[in-house]
Amino acid sequence: MRDDTHIGSRLRDIRKRRGLTQRELATASGVSLSLIRKLEQAELSDTRMETARRLAEALRVHTSTLLDRDDEEPRGDAAEPWLPLQHAVQVAADRTGEAPTVAGVSELLPEVRRAYFANHLGELTDLLAPLLGDADVLGDSTQARDVRSHLLQIAGSVLTQVRQYEAAETALRRALDDAPDRLRAAGIITTWSWLLVRQGKLAASRELATRWADDVEPRMSRATPEELAAWGWLLMQASAANLRDNRRGEAADTMRLARSVSVVLGRELPRGSSRLTTWGPTTVRYKAAERHIVLDEPDKVLRAARGRGGQVVSTEYHRHRLDVAKAHTMLRQYGEAVEVLSGVHAEAPEWLASQRYARDILGDVVQRRRTLTPEMRTLADAVGLPM
Repeated sequence: MRDDTHIGSRLRDIRKRRGLTQRELATASGVSLSLIRKLEQAELSDTRMETARRLAEALRVHTSTLLDRDDEEPRGDAAEPWLPLQHAVQVAADRTGEAPTVAGVSELLPEVRRAYFANHLGELTDLLAPLLGDADVLGDSTQARDVRSHLLQIAGSVLTQVRQYEAAETALRRALDDAPDRLRAAGIITTWSWLLVRQGKLAASRELATRWADDVEPRMSRATPEELAAWGWLLMQASAANLRDNRRGEAADTMRLARSVSVVLGRELPRGSSRLTTWGPTTVRYKAAERHIVLDEPDKVLRAARGRGGQVVSTEYHRHRLDVAKAHTMLRQYGEAVEVLSGVHAEAPEWLASQRYARDILGDVVQRRRTLTPEMRTLADAVGLPM
């Protein structure tokens, strides 16, 4: 991050404009004085999204005023496993020999989707990287564009998860260019909006999701389930960006509308032949719980989790379990947090290893423990917690 856009310099300038000392800002925001000092003195190059939001709220500015991006892309050894996938989306295929066919590439798509939904990221990268090379040279028929767009959206989602943001943006831009219809395009935009949130580009995320939600809004009297799902996800992404940017009213309005859409649908819509996510009341409930984490209301997260019996339907389930673990740490229930993280690790170890959120949650637990249990040490290794 460039010095002139460092969060610390913006934080210092706005704090002074508000007439606050560092200590007064610490009291108003709930952020430690030592952390504020480190940020302003550029001893830290970045900070968590939740910390930036608290500081922005105390200073009465939008989070995006302070923040350019949430975290930097992993480099060196951390990026090594994803280099083949980065290369596949960013560099045109150079092939000799037998030309691939649309039918041949399409036959492997179910295997790619299986690995994606099972969160087997290593296997998925091994499948995707060469298949994208094949898809590159399929030509410009409708069928070729369709399968290429779908593969690129999956690649963009994976690269976003592992914080390879530049390559993720390239993949999603190419996927949108090849999108065969507006429903596929809306799904790609939903993934892109999430990418922008991960980068801390909250205003851009909000504007992108809102514009597309307005464009694809269906007539409710004759909307298909797929149209409702596409619109609902865009509304939820707009709400997520608004909430993190301290636009609570707009966030509440868009989430309320998304909830209404899920009620109209009346059921959890499973992943379609091309859609990467579920959609319905369960998905909305999980995203609403995430809202309570951002607003420092952990008790409401746990109440919601207890009230529905841990129904595993939505593709957001594992992310929701991290919110539950975070809520436990916010209430100093560290044993319960570790139990939840251990459950996620048992079900989706590769996915958990790529989640900075999980690393931050476990880091909070470790900081407050004199000694670590074997279970905690296993989790620390699994999420790559620094020694």
